[in-house]
Amino acid sequence: MEKFGKSQPVRRVEDLRFLTGGGGYIDDVAPAGALHAYVFRSPVAHARIISLDLEEARAADGVHLVLSSDDLDAAGITTAMRATILDNRDGTKAAAPVRPFLARGRVRFVGDPVAMIVADSHEQARDAAELIALDYEELPVKTDVGPGGAPLHDEAPDNRAFDWGMGDEAATDAAFAAAAHVVRLNVADNRIIVNSMEPRGCFADWDGNRLHVAFNGQGVWGLKDQLCAMTGLPPENVRVTIPDVGGGFGMKAMPYPEYFVVAQAARMLTRPVRWMSERTEAMLSDNGGRDLDSLAELAFDENHKITAYRVRTKCNLGAYNSQFAQPIQTLLFSKVLMGCYDVQTTWLQVEGYYTNTAQVDAYRGAGRPEAIYVLERAMDRAARELGVDPWELRRRNFIPAGAFPYTSATGELYDVGDFHKVLARAAVEADAAGFAARKAADGARGQLRGQGLCYYIESILGDPSEGAKVVFNADGTVHILVGTQSNGQGHETVYAQFLADQTGIPADRIHVVQGDSDLIAKGGGTGGSRSVTVQTHATLATVDTMIAAFTPYLADKMGVEREDVVFDDETFRAPGSNMTPTLLEAADMARADGRTDLLEHEARATLPARSYPNGAHVAEVVIDPETGVTRVDKYCVVDDFGNLINPMLAEGQVHGGVAQGLGQALSERVVYDEDGQLLTASFMDYAMPRADDLPMIGFRSEPVPSTANPMGMKGCGEAGTVGSMAAVANAVQDALWNKGVRQADMPFTPLRVWELLQDATEPAD
Repeated sequence: MEKFGKSQPVRRVEDLRFLTGGGGYIDDVAPAGALHAYVFRSPVAHARIISLDLEEARAADGVHLVLSSDDLDAAGITTAMRATILDNRDGTKAAAPVRPFLARGRVRFVGDPVAMIVADSHEQARDAAELIALDYEELPVKTDVGPGGAPLHDEAPDNRAFDWGMGDEAATDAAFAAAAHVVRLNVADNRIIVNSMEPRGCFADWDGNRLHVAFNGQGVWGLKDQLCAMTGLPPENVRVTIPDVGGGFGMKAMPYPEYFVVAQAARMLTRPVRWMSERTEAMLSDNGGRDLDSLAELAFDENHKITAYRVRTKCNLGAYNSQFAQPIQTLLFSKVLMGCYDVQTTWLQVEGYYTNTAQVDAYRGAGRPEAIYVLERAMDRAARELGVDPWELRRRNFIPAGAFPYTSATGELYDVGDFHKVLARAAVEADAAGFAARKAADGARGQLRGQGLCYYIESILGDPSEGAKVVFNADGTVHILVGTQSNGQGHETVYAQFLADQTGIPADRIHVVQGDSDLIAKGGGTGGSRSVTVQTHATLATVDTMIAAFTPYLADKMGVEREDVVFDDETFRAPGSNMTPTLLEAADMARADGRTDLLEHEARATLPARSYPNGAHVAEVVIDPETGVTRVDKYCVVDDFGNLINPMLAEGQVHGGVAQGLGQALSERVVYDEDGQLLTASFMDYAMPRADDLPMIGFRSEPVPSTANPMGMKGCGEAGTVGSMAAVANAVQDALWNKGVRQADMPFTPLRVWELLQDATEPAD
């Protein structure tokens, strides 16, 4: 195969496998003869468990084991789900209630796992679950986000999990007091279900000495660490693997109770045990996303320059703390909330509350949309109230290109950026100049057209360190072992492409190995758009290690001094020698000489700083006021992702992210009734976006290479979602503004939009 050059649009090599049914997903790779697990879950949102009778289920046909919390206790399993706890604003620790693997004493949401049945078949396990007798006393249910109501945990009598703040509250208050203009907007960010194509699943196997757990997640090391803690096994006796994964979106980044219970079942039975979630089960038990309400306030001087920004947010944590929810909710706001605007002071306050609903801490497509959505909705409202063109208001407040590196009011050090250039390109690509004519033409047909703009910036989060290992095989192939985890993003193509570009090894001979704690000692997994940037940085370090190792060996072969040997990204050369071996040829020579030390090379590297992808999304919607039907008619994205390895895959990532954002904006919404029952627990009730909901999505790259890494990259995995929600929401608000609608919140379903038009209380302009 021809050597890849930088920024070549190469098709994904893994697609042939996936599209022809050759993928090895968790259900495909489970051991033959594995027993099947089924989870018996709480049918009510809040109750005290009076008794749990498992005897009939244990006696059912095909059943090998039924586990409850008492059984785990009897087996010496005394650990519980981990959670990361913040400090409150007053310096105290946030609430830290224990979440058991299986419900102990109380259930706190519909779908809370109570018992696990293991049987010869899935059908037998499910039938046995019908024989479980759960006697309970129902308790009051709390589904509103705020203080008060029946406490879910003794540690939080007012149901407040945390009260976190950052910034300079006094300086921000002073700036607002002195402001020429103040704009306020309440912003609701509707809860969504992640709905990866492949639901969560796992299997576990125990040979009497060593535990192997496989699951479809986003990294193996977090689960391995917790399994060691649960079982008391040393790390060398625990192996965690991840096969092909059909979508993660943040929801699969953290461990879940089922993985631990399946592991214990396998240990008790000395048989492999498998579990796969059903779709409604996933909707009930997977960690959800969003579900925040914010009051955003902007202070302006007389020239419409922002002087301060203030946000107070309440977020729904569901029934329990999680491994990530609290820090993600807060840090994502703190990292990017000030966006690309030149603002001197800010105050951010985030309060988290428990409710009798499933946990909320996954962010389908990203966590950044929460912060950007609040900011860009507020900017759009400010433009309308101040009578300023929304494009001009953003330009007036951009951080100038000459001000970089720039430290934001939240402490982020932006290395580079040229927001004016990116926005100017977006205006051209979106044909902003022609919008007025399109709006007038639609108006003549009785349709409402609106245009929405969102300018976003995000920081790449997660562990800045990563490792890579390159192994030369006897058959002439090369393995590159990585610490990230593909969930469908195309890593097999990108990583092979990058290594080929740096070494001259044909890409079709490079195979990416991931998701095995036995083969890869340490890794940061996938999340926060970190994968390609941190992994290629580690690959560069490994290539340097590899070249340094081969150089003295080849100098002896060539009969030259080692300092004379150079590598030109394809071959080794030296003056006075006619030998020009490639790396594959050098590896063959080393193998023949018994130099096995030259056949494996690894290195670990740490990014010196974060990078900051940014860009502009421009959406145009058309609304039928008679029916409320809202259609996204035009969509344009111009992104600064820095240098790209594969523009085709970057564009695909953006398309997928925009589709996710449009789904939330137009149709998706989690609904619980007053009893805490999930009313949107199937695709009959939960409206995922379909092909005809989406427009053609234009994408253009306007790179300003990052200085924070040697590749000049900025990451792109979540950018589509980050900008799309606010762009569409602002477009809908624009279309409805002249009809007197002053508050439009997602999702913009036909009924909701129609009701907004009927209920408009202010006269149309």
